[in-house]
Amino acid sequence: KEEELKLADRISCPSQFVLDSIPLEIRKKTPCQVFPFGSPPCEPIDFERSTQSDTLKLLFVGSMSQRKGLADLFDAIKLLKSEPVSLSILGQPSMPMEFYRKQFSEFAYFPPCSNQKVREIMRTHDALVLPSIVEGRALVQQEALSCGLPIIVTRNAGGEDLVEEGKTGHMVPIRSPDKIARAIRAMIENKNPKEEIQMLCQKKATQYTWANYAQNIIDFNLSNSVQRLEIP
Repeated sequence: KEEELKLADRISCPSQFVLDSIPLEIRKKTPCQVFPFGSPPCEPIDFERSTQSDTLKLLFVGSMSQRKGLADLFDAIKLLKSEPVSLSILGQPSMPMEFYRKQFSEFAYFPPCSNQKVREIMRTHDALVLPSIVEGRALVQQEALSCGLPIIVTRNAGGEDLVEEGKTGHMVPIRSPDKIARAIRAMIENKNPKEEIQMLCQKKATQYTWANYAQNIIDFNLSNSVQRLEIP
């Protein structure tokens, strides 16, 4: 990967986390820039459903592995035994389902499905939790925000710019079940109307468009072409 990066004239990254992963000697020689991905269109918010339950319905979406921090999420939920919290998992198992049930048995499971179905499932939950250890920029974060779900994520999920602390979600360190549990508890104790939180999340999602992403990439590469023409 480093050999390929050394051949590049420009390096575009989907997140600051990715940019920081590029060796310093390459960053010093090659122009690098962060261009976040775009968000999908926002989904209509079902305000009636959002007031039907006092249970905070958490959703994890992704491959069922510790790269996504799933073990840390299990441990965090165990710390919240007396709290009104439920957990759903949507993703591809890496092990037999019995393995996961032995770690934590009380979760609803949804197998991999179409993006439309994923968004339908999101709209029946209250928050996304993705305590990933390493990602580029997990698009599921913006998918959740566009559905009105606040997010609990790590910087390593590549979306630190998406989190307005206490409004659109919470940022937690990697491998920190206690901090994940604390963030979940903060959501439970949040006195702001759920409708207000959902609208803030969707507003954040709309700040990122694929049109802007494409234009940024074009402009970044055009600037390189101009510089080449100016070289004597």
